[in-house]
Order: sequence, then structure tokens, then C-alpha cells
Amino acid sequence: MAPAKFRGLAARIVMVVAVLATVTLAGPVLADIAGNKVRIAYTEFPPAEYRNEQGEPTGFFVDLTRKVVEEAGYEAEFIYLPVSRVYLYLKSGAVDLFPGLSGVPTLKYEVLESWVNVYPTRLNAWHLEDSEPLTHFDQLEGKTVIVIGGYTYGGLLTWLDNSDRIRLTEAPSSRAALEMLKLRRGDYVLDYRETVEPMLTLPSDSKILGSEIRSRYSAWLYSLASPRASVLREKIDDAYLRLVSRGEAPPVRPFKAGFVIPGFPQAHR
Repeated sequence: MAPAKFRGLAARIVMVVAVLATVTLAGPVLADIAGNKVRIAYTEFPPAEYRNEQGEPTGFFVDLTRKVVEEAGYEAEFIYLPVSRVYLYLKSGAVDLFPGLSGVPTLKYEVLESWVNVYPTRLNAWHLEDSEPLTHFDQLEGKTVIVIGGYTYGGLLTWLDNSDRIRLTEAPSSRAALEMLKLRRGDYVLDYRETVEPMLTLPSDSKILGSEIRSRYSAWLYSLASPRASVLREKIDDAYLRLVSRGEAPPVRPFKAGFVIPGFPQAHR
């Protein structure tokens, strides 16, 4: 009987060792299946994020995103997309997150926004110095507005496109839009202050002024189609706070009600 008991005990030990070995060996495989990469969409929105001449992701928001994602223990994989496809990829879960702007109406039920934000951004109506500054959105009626190709302005472009009282013309880039404005091919250019101000370096740019029409905040937007959306948000937000505590990231900015010019379409506030 004793040898039989020992044989049974030995068999159980072998089985346990085999199971442990299987789990140990499967660990890297399971980790690889789960994936340690975070798929990050980015778009053309200099100086925050853009693709440089070498085809690499760059910009201060890209750099900060990479730093925070790596601090959280993940590997950042950046995917360059037009902003309309960014929204599509977020909705489908083809990307995990997007360093973008908060409060995009079309993404209201599609993403989780980070608890922290890094910087505010302001949408301006740029105009020539002899033109009327905007104090009410209705002043765009009967005017030609130059918009930047690929921008959705948080959904505002659709509203403008459907308006029969505002004419739209498209420019391929911010610089091209400013040149069109100087040639009076439009009355106003819709573009972000953070993008345009660094460009105003030519002598002829001194005649260009801006009227703020809306302010918004930056955020990391996590795709709700991804099963790890809430986990990523918590880990990356925590990583950001650790970087802030070490003085390696900008301080957290409190969310405040953003500025909206009177008359701004209610559905896109």
C-alpha cells in the first residue's frame, strides 16, 4: 500500500509541477495576446501633434503622451490619421486613445475622457485689421469663412456646411488659409490660436488679428469600444500625476467653463 500511496503522491506532484510550468510558460504568451502596446491616434494639429518631414509623430502633446504612456508601463504605438478617421477608429476600437480636445459632441457616448487636462486651446476667427472683429457669431452671416481641410472643429463644420447664410471655402493648411485671407478670398479664417500665432512671422502677417469664439480643454480620449478603456484611463492619469509630482510634466489644470461667443450654435457648445 505504501508504494502505491507514494506513486499517487508523486503523480500529483508531477501534475502540479506541470501545471505551474504551463502557467509560467504561458505567461509571456498571455501577456503578448493581451498586448502591452497602446494604439494612439494622432492628427495634424501643430504644434500639439503632427507628422514631421521624416514621417514621425511629433509635437508637445505627442511627446507628453508618449512619456505618460511609458510611465504607466505601456508601449506607445502612434497611428497618423485625418481627424475624421480618428473619430471612426475611436468608435470602432481600432485605436485605444487619442490626445485631443474634450467635449466633442459626436464622441459623447463613444469615449471616456481623462480626469486631467494639460492645456486650453482657443478657436479664433482670424480677420484683417480693416475688418470687423467678431463679438457675436451671427456676424458670420453673409460672409465667406475659410476653413482648414481635415478639421471638424468639434462638429461645428457640419453646422456651418448646412447653413445657407454662411459661405465656406477650404484651405489645405493653416498657412494657406492666412494667405487666402490676405488675398481677400474670405472674410474670416477659423483656426486655433495655438496653431496660428507661431506662424505670424511675416511682415504682411501684422495685419491679421484674431477674435476668440470658443475655448476648450485638452484631454486623452479613450475608446469605449476597447475593453480596457477604464483601466487605461486610471493608469495613465495616475502616471501623469506621478510625473507632475516629480516636476516632469506640466501641472494639472482645473476644468472650467470655457468661453463661448454669444450666438454660438447651442448643439456644438
